[in-house]
Amino acid sequence: MNLVRSELLKIRTTSTWWIFALITLPLWALAMAFNWLQTEALNSGDLGEVPADQADQVEAVRNVANLAANIYTNGQFFGLLIVMLLGIVVVTSEFFHQTVTTTFLTAPHRTAVMMAKLVAAGVLALLFWIGTTLLNLAVGPLILKATDVGAHLGDGAVWRAVALNGLAYLLWSVLGVGLGVLIRSQIGATVTGILLYLGGAIGAAIAIGLLAAKFGDWINQLQLLVPSLASGLMVSGTDIPGNPPRWAGAAVLIGYAVLAGAIGVLTIRRRDIS
Repeated sequence: MNLVRSELLKIRTTSTWWIFALITLPLWALAMAFNWLQTEALNSGDLGEVPADQADQVEAVRNVANLAANIYTNGQFFGLLIVMLLGIVVVTSEFFHQTVTTTFLTAPHRTAVMMAKLVAAGVLALLFWIGTTLLNLAVGPLILKATDVGAHLGDGAVWRAVALNGLAYLLWSVLGVGLGVLIRSQIGATVTGILLYLGGAIGAAIAIGLLAAKFGDWINQLQLLVPSLASGLMVSGTDIPGNPPRWAGAAVLIGYAVLAGAIGVLTIRRRDIS
């Protein structure tokens, strides 16, 4: 517990957390504006002619539970990127400021130090999730009422999506810590993390869409292999036909996080930090 408090103190006494918080706010607002327009378009019913093989999927996306869940989990795309970067910084800042040797001399049990960093990163990620969720709960009902969807705050599917969104924030912080251990350079780990996240979210989505059009909808199941797409599956209000179920996205992301955490612990135990 003392190690966790020490790691949280390191975070609080640097400007990193509030710089990321300031970056998060405009990104959250940008995402909310986009989701507002998307909700209005989907609920208006004026989507043009929808191909027959996509009709069920479109209807599922237009389900009011999905529209509400999308608003109440607003900001996930950028939020997960931010907490991953925070997880990276929790580790790489030690190497960047050359304090890692002092840390391990003070607390020679490296596994305990690594676990403390994972917990501290997780706490920070959950704080970011709580912050964005409170903003969503404040603004979301107004947008949903303005688009004739309704607040749906009593819908269990919405709250499941919100809870799974919190799990996604937690798991991505673990992925960030794991990446920070593997790539000790703060700049190198940050750039790699951004490229992997955005490449996975955008590049893989485009590639899977093209392959699905050519080889069939079964290709959509490959979304599970991409962490950023797997986390997106977790926050739908209901399962979408043709897409993997929400629980599968959560299970795969948990697997990636456990693997990243284990690799991080084993690496930090064996690596020469002098």
